Amino acid sequence: MQNAIRPGQPWLDTNGERIQAHGGSILAVDGTFYWYGENKERTAPGNGIWHWGVRCYASTDLYNWEDRGLIIPPDLDDPESPMHPAQLADRPHIIYNARTRKYVCWVKVMHRNNEQMSSVFTADDILGPYELVRSGLRPLGMNAGDFDLVVDPSDGKAYYYFERVHSELICADLTDDYTDVTGNYSTHFPLGQPPFVREAPAYFLRNRRHHLITSGTTGYFPNQSETAVADSYHGPWTVIGDPHPGDATRTSYRSQLSSIFKHPLKKDLYIALGDRWVVNPPADLPDIPALFEKVFSPGTDHSEWGAVTLPDPDTSIADYVWLPIRFNGDDVIIDWHDEWRVEDYD
Repeated sequence: MQNAIRPGQPWLDTNGERIQAHGGSILAVDGTFYWYGENKERTAPGNGIWHWGVRCYASTDLYNWEDRGLIIPPDLDDPESPMHPAQLADRPHIIYNARTRKYVCWVKVMHRNNEQMSSVFTADDILGPYELVRSGLRPLGMNAGDFDLVVDPSDGKAYYYFERVHSELICADLTDDYTDVTGNYSTHFPLGQPPFVREAPAYFLRNRRHHLITSGTTGYFPNQSETAVADSYHGPWTVIGDPHPGDATRTSYRSQLSSIFKHPLKKDLYIALGDRWVVNPPADLPDIPALFEKVFSPGTDHSEWGAVTLPDPDTSIADYVWLPIRFNGDDVIIDWHDEWRVEDYD
């Protein structure tokens, strides 16, 4: 039995197997926490298997997780299906629609022709079965990359934050059933090219202030995160800075955030959920922090970033970096802890 969260250490489920919920999030339903994400158990560099469906785990303490199986299984029969194992399906996000009483899951799919689209599934239960209701969706006619889904707690209106690939961040209103966009949207952080373009948006609301933590675009290799705050979902957003000021490597403790989870039974406990995709970097890698510092510095020639070939990591053994957030006004601060306990927070 686990009695603490140990960031960056292998995390096993109650069967003793590695947890496979990457790029994931948590939903609390009737006193149980459900952690879901990409199942990478059969993925290895070069084997053509990007994912093996979406897997979900259940817990009552956030430490010990029971495998509840594949809530969206891989589609082995149709190579064009967004859930075929060779399709580059990433970062599932599930929200609950109180009006329709449906759980709505969006999945980003990176097609090999460089288009990035969304697929949408719905279910009556958090554990499924999920039905594919939209595929090949290009919201607002845009290539849609990493994203987060948000439901306003006061009126149930939903929003979709996504990276317009290699360009800017978009906030789009969702339709009443949460399965499409309405056409109303706003644009933020136009930065023109990787590695500057913001991806992996992780949203949370605290004290009526809207917060976004984003990552630069450097693939699986971690970089410096950035926090921004606003008074509304559509901004304007004010950039605050790096939420990991204690990390001298400027790699967000070698992780990339996937979501922020507010503990429903705690007064002010927000947990940053992240993946450590690169567990065992090859010995012959370039000095990644030094490279990032160079290419992210203003006024420099950024062509060196595009010239560096970084090998694909073995994501089947990727670890998780979960850390509590502390606040100083609008400042969002994520400190490193070798281990920490939920019980230590009010």
